[in-house]
Amino acid sequence: MGSETISATPPAPLAQLYSGGQEDVWLGFKRHTFTVDGCTCWLVEPKVPAPGHPWVWSMMFPAMFAERTGVPALLGHGYYYAYMSVGDTFGAPSALAHLTAFHRALTGAGLRSKAVLMGLSRGGLYAYNWAAQNPDKVSVIYGDAPVCNFQSWPYGEGAGRHSDEWKLLLATYGFKTDAEALACPTQPIKEMAPIARARIALITVVGDVDTTVPYLQNTALIEQECKALGLPITVIHKPTGAHHPHGLTDPTPVVAFILEHNR
Repeated sequence: MGSETISATPPAPLAQLYSGGQEDVWLGFKRHTFTVDGCTCWLVEPKVPAPGHPWVWSMMFPAMFAERTGVPALLGHGYYYAYMSVGDTFGAPSALAHLTAFHRALTGAGLRSKAVLMGLSRGGLYAYNWAAQNPDKVSVIYGDAPVCNFQSWPYGEGAGRHSDEWKLLLATYGFKTDAEALACPTQPIKEMAPIARARIALITVVGDVDTTVPYLQNTALIEQECKALGLPITVIHKPTGAHHPHGLTDPTPVVAFILEHNR
C-alpha cells in the first residue's frame, strides 16, 4: 500500500461525510447512505480497515451478485465498498463529473487515493471511461461481462442484442445520429492508451455464451488493444456462462488478483 498512513479505525473525516445520512447493516457490515454532488452514495465499512484504507468502487449494480464478485471477502480483508448512483447514463461526461466529485470526497475523507473499480455489465462503460480520464486514481479494474463497445450494446450490431436504451444513450450524450454515437472516441475499446501508460491492473470475467454483451465484441477487443499496448490483462472464461449470473461460484481468483495488484 506504499507509505500511506496505517490505521485500524476509519478516518475521522468520514463521520463528517456521513453526517445527515442514514446507517444500516448490509451483508453483516455497517453501511452509510449519504449524498455527494447531488447523488445518492453508499459506503460500506469493513470491521477492521486495512492499512491505507483501500476501497473497491462499484460503478453499477452494487447489491447484485456481491458474494459472487468477492465483495464480502474484500470487506473481510479490510476494504471499504463504495457506490455512487449517477443514473443510467452510460459513462457519459455528465456521469464522470459526478464520479470525480465522489472520488474527491472519499479520498479527502481519508480513503486511499487509488481505487479498485468494479464494472459489471454496463458498469464497464463507467469504469473504463473514468479510468481513462483519471489513470492516476485507479490501481485495478475488475470488469465482469463489461460493456466496452456501443456498437455491441445497446446498438446491437453483430452478435449483440439491440436495446431500447439506445435512444436513451443518444439523448444522454447529446448525439444527433447513430453514426455519431458509434464513432464516439470516449468508449472503452478506443481509450485504453492512458490505462496502459498508467499500468493499471486489469482482470475480467466473461461468459463465453453471453449474447447480451458478447465476448468477441467487447472484452476480446480490449484484449487486442492491451496486447498492442503491452499491457497484461487476465481474462477468466466461463465456457457455458451467459450474461447472468455475474461473478464466479468461487470468486477467490478475483479477490486474490485485487489484493496482489492494488498498489
